[in-house]
Amino acid sequence: MADTPPRRPGSSEAQDPAAPPCAADVPHDTDVPHETDVPHDTDVPHDTDLIVIGGGPAGCAAVRTAAGVGMRSVLIDPDALCRNLYRIPALNNVLGGHTSGPALADAIAAEVRGTELCRPLLGRRVVELRGHDDHTAVTLDTGTRLTAPYAVVATGVGPLQPGDVPWITAPGGLTLPPLQQADPDHAEGRTLLVLGGDRPIGTFLRAHPATATRLLVAYPEADTYKVEEIRDDPRVTLLPVGQLTLYASEGGGVAADVRSREGGHRTITADAAHVSIGSAPTAPAGDLVRGADGYCPPAGQHPRVIVAGDLRSARFQRIMTAMGSGSEAALRAYYAARGLPLGG
Repeated sequence: MADTPPRRPGSSEAQDPAAPPCAADVPHDTDVPHETDVPHDTDVPHDTDLIVIGGGPAGCAAVRTAAGVGMRSVLIDPDALCRNLYRIPALNNVLGGHTSGPALADAIAAEVRGTELCRPLLGRRVVELRGHDDHTAVTLDTGTRLTAPYAVVATGVGPLQPGDVPWITAPGGLTLPPLQQADPDHAEGRTLLVLGGDRPIGTFLRAHPATATRLLVAYPEADTYKVEEIRDDPRVTLLPVGQLTLYASEGGGVAADVRSREGGHRTITADAAHVSIGSAPTAPAGDLVRGADGYCPPAGQHPRVIVAGDLRSARFQRIMTAMGSGSEAALRAYYAARGLPLGG
């Protein structure tokens, strides 16, 4: 068995034209505070009312709502704002008339940068979150410690890889790009093996209705309901799988031995492989309470730590629900700071 991953579409040096600048390239202007602009210990008054961890739709909605009720915030993200939205080529389920992820991301980022009470801190990762009796504290990857009365955690999810699921056997440490990162021009006329039947497949097909790319979608029984929306697309071949063993093949392609749920066996080949298996929660270490599935349900968290967006559960992972939960999280912090009840 080869121990090298299949080649992804496009060279590793290729620049994604839809991607935003890397966080390291974002200038530290008046909207991006230096670390000395925020408190480093709890012996001084907090200079912000709310720390928001995660710069996706939920986190951005939280800082906008916080500003609307007069709360100052620091928004921390290791990359550019709404980075994942730039990987979604087509949208048809959000308000505001935005029909692509990049258009929506640009609009959100512009609003956040124009929010005077919010100070984005990009290019920094939170490595620890702690909840105390009268404040929350986060530690950054630089060692800097920031404090605020409340924290919203909206770090979202990342793509599952072949080694994360039991129905795929693959070389150790293999990492494949999500389907939404496939370069449509490079994929034109080629055959892509897609591992998993998650919904981004439909998004890819809607975004490129004229593409001649062929998708071989290998999916487990649990994804059967997800592939219904792509079942009738002539560019898709559905492969119900009991077990799949993945190899790198000669010439930079990929090969897989597929055992069906009924015990049948076949070998398939493709020009490249991508994942659409699903997502796994990503959250900083510390005082977050995690369920058995790794998600962080809002109930049971430290009273000064509020979870928002996709990090809450595997259900309701949509842009609109993320925005709503982020806004609600900011209001929860606002009411709690004033001793106001949430009910009635």
